[in-house]
Amino acid sequence: IYREGLITELFKKMINYDLIDMSKWHTEVRPAFLDWDKRKGDYDTYLQKMVEVYKEALEGMHPFHMEYAAKKVVEQKGERVYTFSRSKIKWHQQQGHKVIAISGSPIELVREMSNKYGMDDYRGTIYQKNTQGTYNGKVIPMWDSVSKQKAMRELVKKYEIDLNKSYAYGDTAGDFTMFQMVGYPFAINPTKELLTKILEDIELRHKIQVVVERKDVTYFLNIEKIQFQ
Repeated sequence: IYREGLITELFKKMINYDLIDMSKWHTEVRPAFLDWDKRKGDYDTYLQKMVEVYKEALEGMHPFHMEYAAKKVVEQKGERVYTFSRSKIKWHQQQGHKVIAISGSPIELVREMSNKYGMDDYRGTIYQKNTQGTYNGKVIPMWDSVSKQKAMRELVKKYEIDLNKSYAYGDTAGDFTMFQMVGYPFAINPTKELLTKILEDIELRHKIQVVVERKDVTYFLNIEKIQFQ
């Protein structure tokens, strides 16, 4: 739902708080970011680089620091969501639907965004802790299709959800299985990798809606007519 990617904002905030060494951005993350930004690389590679730096930086750190940084990011940047996403959250809540966030971002960040927008539940990437309560360098991911599919199944059981009547919104290849599982999938500003996977799935291709938001205009695209350069 966030326009630039909240995990990037959290990364920058942690650099500002000297929780992550600035050199890590320049030597490890920025090259992958520039490749993705220039459409020469994929988002998953960029995300994986950030995760590797997160794991290293967080090991031995008390969760308070991550939680504080996440809180500040949402306080300062939490309004910068897509207009379409904001309106759909509001619509679902007005209909009395369960609204749940499933994100590859750290769960501390997902929790803050979920609370801000009054969501009913959330799932995010878990950076595990040791018996002393500090991060131990191990991660339970939530950015990939397999993890999101598992989370969906657990939530279906918890809330007795009818997936045929459910909606899913996403933008990266990690959201693919969620789209397959629900009756009403929406790809919002999707990556090329995600669109390619959708086009290869005949059933999904026929039920999905592709939404692109630019500035103050929202476009609904015919996926059958999308061409890649």
